[in-house]
Amino acid sequence: MSTNKIQSISVIGAGQMGHQIAMLAALGGFNTVLQDVQDTALQSAKEKLEAIMNKWVQKGKLSEDSRLEAFTRLQFTTDLNKAASNADLIIEAVVEKIEVKQEVFAKLEQFAPANTIFATNSSTIVNSLLSGVTNRPDKFINMHFFFPPLVMDCVEVVMSDQTSEETAKLALEVTEKMNRTGILLRKEISGFVANRILGALQREALYLYEEGIADYKDIDLICRKALSHPIGPFELMDLSGIDVGYYVMQQRYKETGNPEDKPNACIEEKVKQGNLGRKTGKGWYDYTNQGVKNV
Repeated sequence: MSTNKIQSISVIGAGQMGHQIAMLAALGGFNTVLQDVQDTALQSAKEKLEAIMNKWVQKGKLSEDSRLEAFTRLQFTTDLNKAASNADLIIEAVVEKIEVKQEVFAKLEQFAPANTIFATNSSTIVNSLLSGVTNRPDKFINMHFFFPPLVMDCVEVVMSDQTSEETAKLALEVTEKMNRTGILLRKEISGFVANRILGALQREALYLYEEGIADYKDIDLICRKALSHPIGPFELMDLSGIDVGYYVMQQRYKETGNPEDKPNACIEEKVKQGNLGRKTGKGWYDYTNQGVKNV
């Protein structure tokens, strides 16, 4: 497939990552379909995107004509077949569980044309662990956007040994049209670059907390004041979703067998309690009276 023929992009999963990736695609000029199994998730996604884009127009970041054009290019559906059947590129953004992702890609393989590129937005799972359920490992790649995609200007584009140069070129060109900086990694490693560095910081922060060296609020404060981090590691867990980090730790432990990669006890407790961060109103911090700001 010639890279200049990519016109249609489908995003699978309308959660905190997927709906914003779909908006980036629509803003980038692509005919875009956002798919989710739940109507409520799609409705929520649409409302959030309308609020964000209206705010952009008010701030002068986007013209009203551009906003209208972008929404004209964006469709919402619960039908996976409809989302896949005419897509030139499909970006998966479902829950960070390898079994769920494999199931999604196995279904997509049945519906998508043979020349469709498959990309996963996984923050840690390499694409070679997913491409085996399809017949197109050469057309499979990681496109790891960062949260929130409408704010963060970085996409880790990761090749496996079987990913073709054409697929990598396509992913980088699509990223550029989305007005994002794509960085190509030619060698797979779990967690890629950014999350491996963040993961090391998070593990040490959790160790210091669980050992009683410092309270989580003080650890965050030290990282902000002494290291000039915009937010501390516990605040970042709340922002990204504590359950997301939990699934990443589980997957890393499955791959390595290293006890140091197992989810910390305090993380397991938060997940069991349903206190997953900003999206549930409570995580390490309480956001009940704060709400979540639109980007």
